[in-house]
Amino acid sequence: MAKKSKKRFEVRDNETIDQCLNRISKEGYIPVRRAEEPIFQEVIDNGESNLEPVGRTIVFHAVKG
Repeated sequence: MAKKSKKRFEVRDNETIDQCLNRISKEGYIPVRRAEEPIFQEVIDNGESNLEPVGRTIVFHAVKG
């Protein structure tokens, strides 16, 4: 049995979730998982480097349909 190919789709800045799902469908993929991933920014405080969350991005994991 052939393994299905997988792909990650990130919701773009000026794109709704529905628009992203339509893009996934047009490329012939089926979403199987939704994840929210944090976006970090490096902040230097008193000479010490720290990563602080500044936002999040929504990512869909999809398989070829």
